[in-house]
Amino acid sequence: MSANFVSVVDLFSIGIGPSSSHTVGPMRAAQTFIRNLDSFPAKVLVELRGSLAATGVGHGTDRAALLGLVGYTPTTTSADVEPKPGEPIPATGHISGPAGTVEYVLRFDPAPVAAHPNCLIFDAWDANGNVLAEREDYYSVGGGFIQDRWEMEAHRDETGVASAREIPSVPYPFNTAAELMQLCDETGLTIAEIMRANEESIHGREKLDAHLDAVWNVMQECVAHGLKTEGTLPGGLNVRRRANRLHRLLTAEYEASTARGLDAMEWVNLYALAVNEENAAHGQVVTAPTNGAAGIIPAVMHYCRDFTDDFTVERARNFLLTAGAVGSIIKTNASISGAEVGCQGEVGSASSMAAAGMCAALGGTPAQVENAAEIALEHNLGLTCDPVGGLVQVPCIERNAIGGVKAINAARLAKLGDGTNIVTLDDVVETMAATGRDMMTQYKETSMGGLAVQLGLPVNITEC
Repeated sequence: MSANFVSVVDLFSIGIGPSSSHTVGPMRAAQTFIRNLDSFPAKVLVELRGSLAATGVGHGTDRAALLGLVGYTPTTTSADVEPKPGEPIPATGHISGPAGTVEYVLRFDPAPVAAHPNCLIFDAWDANGNVLAEREDYYSVGGGFIQDRWEMEAHRDETGVASAREIPSVPYPFNTAAELMQLCDETGLTIAEIMRANEESIHGREKLDAHLDAVWNVMQECVAHGLKTEGTLPGGLNVRRRANRLHRLLTAEYEASTARGLDAMEWVNLYALAVNEENAAHGQVVTAPTNGAAGIIPAVMHYCRDFTDDFTVERARNFLLTAGAVGSIIKTNASISGAEVGCQGEVGSASSMAAAGMCAALGGTPAQVENAAEIALEHNLGLTCDPVGGLVQVPCIERNAIGGVKAINAARLAKLGDGTNIVTLDDVVETMAATGRDMMTQYKETSMGGLAVQLGLPVNITEC
């Protein structure tokens, strides 16, 4: 049996905000396009299509794609690189970076694209006006993953969503939660041990552990930076950062010994807010599994660190490996792209992954872990993605706090049971994919419906 295996090394990547599909993916697509040319171009046309056009300016897609053309990567780009986040970018101009300087033309077309809502099209010319490439299509399929036109056509399955690359050589292949549970039953291994064996067959133990440790370290650094930073987020909504003030309030309560019974949940809220305010400010975050949902897994891991016993480095690794197994199942059989299935694919997936990771950290059996993931995802079904003003701020930041608390509740509920459930994780994943297909386009990361319109702040489509 082969599996559409998604590695945790790819699922948890370190990059920049505010969006894995609208910022990280387009930057990687631009890098890949340039790398495949015979020579560095003098001029490039970048056409953003579908959801990338609808919320591209608010998500920094135009900035990300242009910086990717000239050699910047998601791990080497900071908010200080010109053009800075939130600055208006002309439809035509020049962009410079480590790879050189290129003349560019930007176009936006929000019309739906059949293959995938997140589409970029590139044309390139040399200094003499000769065509280097024409109508090269790339798709940002969620979580920073990209596919070109041929990969998209080759890796689509009967669910109608883009599937992961096939990796048939792992020792314990699985596509579904049922297959994963069967492997655990047959081998006596935990989900984390199954994932570790698969990951080490691809990356080796040293590289795997180094990546898992780097992910957890960046998550902690992101929270710490978010807690100490004040000010207003870029983008024009004038959303003020709240994590710094909330941190001071909670710290004062502890010093005054006035902490309440639900105080732990307030810290979870704090951790999630800190991460997603950093993300909204185009700071460094971990895609987990997307940037719009980047605060949920760090918030739950911080909860485990601060409010449970012995959350060691090894337990943190097992948390991420377990969460990664659930993320792989969701990405293979549904989607983690808000533009494809709504926010159920982002916050819902992250909450499900976090619930699984925490249940495992609490000593849950594989069946209890599967139950935790199912509970968390089930109660995010139908969640729309309608960011106000096309920015990853309202309701996205608070939504991560709610998703983190849901994950903790799901993990604890599952741990109290024996793992028996009427609705399985596979049932919920299949339902999420179907719900996403049925969801109207204006509720899938276009800012053309829902809260964005209700508040009178739909995104403005740039005319170029």
